Amino acid sequence: MKLTWLGHATWLIEAAGGRAILDPFLDDNPAASMKAAQVEVDTILLSHGHFDHMADAAAIANRTSATVVANYEIATWIAKTAGVKNVVGMNLGGSTSVSIGTLKMVPAWHSSQLPDGTYGGAPAGFILTSEGKRIYFACDTALFSDMQLFTHGGLDVAVLPIGDFYTMGIDDSVLAAKLLGARMVLPTHHGTWPPITVDTDEWGAAIHRDTSSKAIVLKPGEAIEI
Repeated sequence: MKLTWLGHATWLIEAAGGRAILDPFLDDNPAASMKAAQVEVDTILLSHGHFDHMADAAAIANRTSATVVANYEIATWIAKTAGVKNVVGMNLGGSTSVSIGTLKMVPAWHSSQLPDGTYGGAPAGFILTSEGKRIYFACDTALFSDMQLFTHGGLDVAVLPIGDFYTMGIDDSVLAAKLLGARMVLPTHHGTWPPITVDTDEWGAAIHRDTSSKAIVLKPGEAIEI
């Protein structure tokens, strides 16, 4: 299983013979390591409706025929407004099989508005089970105590936002890592613009000092094999 951080909150996930992209925001992302036209995937995962998480989803889906997996409101909207043919509209607590494994949609504490201002449904995170491993993508969220429920069955990796302002910051993400107890923790949603620029060295040191997890900080375009 291979995870590549493409910048901001965008991840390329390669597992079980499939390729998925989470929250594609590339062409208008000053920190992105690639452009949307370079993406080749069969699945697109959308955590919520904000522009900086789904800006390139329709273009990628229509070019590659990838299946968009999102909450019901986003799936319905992207099919109607952008002509995306392959959509799966699910909801919190549900699971589905995708090209990269089994995906469970879990709660996130955030907001969700689609690019045209309409309601984007409930924001979400994802737990991916694949190749005998479990990965938790918290996506855009504040800290909340129910995160500890996601540890059931163990976690190999937790991908947590650390940029503050729009999501939890360093201190709360360290508390989240304590609740989760994942073997490895990777930061996301940071460094794109000044409001969410933080010291990743400080974050990594805090993870190693205060939790049982190993902190792994990637630069845009860098990957890790799990």
